[in-house]
Amino acid sequence: MKTTDAQVEHVRALISSVPPGRVTTYGAVAEAAGLSTPRTVAWILRVDGADLPWFRVIRADGRPAPQVRERQLAHLRDEGVPIVDDRVQMRRARHVFDDPAPPA
Repeated sequence: MKTTDAQVEHVRALISSVPPGRVTTYGAVAEAAGLSTPRTVAWILRVDGADLPWFRVIRADGRPAPQVRERQLAHLRDEGVPIVDDRVQMRRARHVFDDPAPPA
């Protein structure tokens, strides 16, 4: 199934809404946007996320993706995200979206 422009914009808006010092997961964004897989969120960030706070989107286990590990951890540390052993403390830093329903 093709990802629509509306879905891309919804994902972008969700990621933009994550406040400094907080993080979300690919899966949480996908669920809030009504997408079938977190991989679509990763794809959107890769192709259309340079102007977004991409570093606030992290794997569910709290570890950054290996290819951006150092950059992501540096950004998150600068924002005061709690990190222990290069793993975000998800219980303390997780952002919860207010309205998970996708736009009509």
